[in-house]
Amino acid sequence: MRKSTYLSTSVLKGILFLLFLIVGYPSLLAKEYTIQEIPMVHLQDRTRYVCNPDGILSESAVVTMDSILYALEEKTGIQTLVVAVTGIAGGDCFDFAHQLGEQKGVGEKERDNGLVILLSTDERCIQFATGYGLEGVLPDAICKRIQNRYMVQHLGKDDWDTGMLEGIRAINGYLDGSMENIGGKEEGDDSALLIFMGLIFGSIILISVIVGIFGNRCPKCKKRKALQRVSSQVISRKNGVIVTEVTYLCKYCGHQVKMKEKSGDTNYRGPRSGSGPTVFMGGGGFGRGGGGFSGGSFGGGSFGGGGAGSRF
Repeated sequence: MRKSTYLSTSVLKGILFLLFLIVGYPSLLAKEYTIQEIPMVHLQDRTRYVCNPDGILSESAVVTMDSILYALEEKTGIQTLVVAVTGIAGGDCFDFAHQLGEQKGVGEKERDNGLVILLSTDERCIQFATGYGLEGVLPDAICKRIQNRYMVQHLGKDDWDTGMLEGIRAINGYLDGSMENIGGKEEGDDSALLIFMGLIFGSIILISVIVGIFGNRCPKCKKRKALQRVSSQVISRKNGVIVTEVTYLCKYCGHQVKMKEKSGDTNYRGPRSGSGPTVFMGGGGFGRGGGGFSGGSFGGGSFGGGGAGSRF
């Protein structure tokens, strides 16, 4: 009887150990990639844009996305890098995507028109990172809208192929102008806009009151309504913001005060690029088979903080 109980306990432990190997061991082996470890397939074949080292995406999905992104670059000049991995070092999808684009130089150097799309299944995140020159063409709000409308619902069900394909198609449609409805309003946009405008309007009134009471007081003689504007000079004009140095003079004691004021640049047309992506007339379609293609290259584009990310 005692021997039978011992055998039963041993069998149970063996079954539990096997279950651990089946369920837990693969997760222990899941790789966390550094930026340097991401394979740059585009450098070996200029028609490939999707890095899929863990086989998260099916081959057919990868081929379809590569085809779409190749046509997009031929038509607009926009370079895209898509990365689908199980995990990333550090776990910060925002930082990883932007650093990846910056270090690999995705996009043209003169136009900074690169786009990085990162899927990390362990972090349960999808992240878009846009180069400086693409921020005005593909705004953060549109990036977020594409994720919410076309991707998150599928990625949340671990349907990686559908989520990524739908997202790539939506991005392509928006950038080449064939899918204009992406720019339409989401449900709740109006109320959010009204709240935002109300906060801005209220802040302006509050600031005006504070400035009216205290802002015109001379810091030296302490008299109110003392400062008079005598000159101004623009000292910087960057990313749609004009910084002006304004000189005030106290009409009572002659004390001079210099202040910096910010205002919007009405002539601003987007970061660096000015008029959006350059359009190149490219050739026809392509396939993986046949004679093959030579390696491509990234142009040295730069990235700031543009784009958007979502959890699923």
